[in-house]
Amino acid sequence: MRSLLFCIASFVILFLAGCEGGQRDYSRWANISPEGWVYADTVSLLPADTSLLDNDSLVNAALKVALRHSNAYRYSNIWLELTYHTANNRLVRDTLDIRLADVYGRWLGSGFGASYQREVTVSPQTVIDLTRHVDVRHIMRVDTLQGIEQLGIEIVR
Repeated sequence: MRSLLFCIASFVILFLAGCEGGQRDYSRWANISPEGWVYADTVSLLPADTSLLDNDSLVNAALKVALRHSNAYRYSNIWLELTYHTANNRLVRDTLDIRLADVYGRWLGSGFGASYQREVTVSPQTVIDLTRHVDVRHIMRVDTLQGIEQLGIEIVR
């Protein structure tokens, strides 16, 4: 009986130690129309759920952009324009060239079948305002991109 109580107490202590309050990471995804991503369409993603009361407004974190694409995507890279707000309401605009395939045409992202995901770090350490939208648009030299399925951002402390 005594060993059973000891085992139960040990399990409870280990369980509670594993429930340490960690830092919150934020991510948002948006679906791209199956008809394609039109050049003029800007994808706006709000990192934090503004209905929650315990959100941070500014965090010092890594900002990442992720894409999910299919085999129907015709190019080896994608050019994106990313706009976000930092401390003191400073607006930052980055231009990204994300490689999606190597020189032999093999997709660089993870996945199998007809869908792949590629994630890149935009800024390894930036102070980002989570209550303001992060805007992303493609700046490729075609009007409508086929094969892009989803676009996402991730903010990791």
